[in-house]
Amino acid sequence: MECRLPTALDDFLFDLRGYLILGNTVEPELLADLNRAFDTFPPLEPGEWWGNAQRRDYTHDTGFELHNCVEAGEPFERLIDHPGWIGYVRHYCGEEDSYVQGLFIDECIASIRGPGGHHPVHSGGYRGALRGAYGYKHGVFRCGQCNILLALTDIDPGDGPTMIVPGSHKSNFLHPLAGDYGRGDRMDDLPGALPVYMKAGDALLFVDGLMHGGGSRTHPGERRIVIYRYGVSWAATRFGYEYSQALLDRLTPERRRILQPIPPNRPPSE
Repeated sequence: MECRLPTALDDFLFDLRGYLILGNTVEPELLADLNRAFDTFPPLEPGEWWGNAQRRDYTHDTGFELHNCVEAGEPFERLIDHPGWIGYVRHYCGEEDSYVQGLFIDECIASIRGPGGHHPVHSGGYRGALRGAYGYKHGVFRCGQCNILLALTDIDPGDGPTMIVPGSHKSNFLHPLAGDYGRGDRMDDLPGALPVYMKAGDALLFVDGLMHGGGSRTHPGERRIVIYRYGVSWAATRFGYEYSQALLDRLTPERRRILQPIPPNRPPSE
């Protein structure tokens, strides 16, 4: 698959809205492999480890969330530098044309959400953390973190779509009806919020500073997504996850540089 690169229109819309929808991003074979991998997940309890991956649900409403999922099987390794989006995240959050140019994966999560589940509203430009901040200056993007949310199932009305508030990555004001961000508020009826409907294989790219969350799922069945959060090469993982040596040893040099852009610098062994 040929590497897709952002166009001038992509740059305009990303700057304006804080997000892009990348349609038909992942090939059917990889999509099938990822869903088969999901089928093998054991019924973990919150906090329980599965190898070097851990179930760590953000809230009791967000569903099954397997963190460090790049350790959960070879299909997840193919997402590290997938040509459907790697050129975009390098451009928007890879410190382009700087002495620290490069990427880092902050978090990677496999998510399964059932009926009734949702993700509360969070982020936004108002007093946002530098980690997820949006920036553009002197002709280059300087975003702290950009997220790729890949749909493994169709996400239509009632399926619990991701919801975003376009342009809120630049907001200077607290949304008056959003409550305390991340404290449990649902996004379903939040003024200014829009649902993002996707077909399996589509990806949503957005700067983490954009107000976002997950609408309530009212349909039976599962909403399956994978989230890869890309950031600057000098960052560290949010929850302190590390990658197994076995994984690092089998990756291509390009993929390893994304997971470990700054290898440990140790004195020679005696």
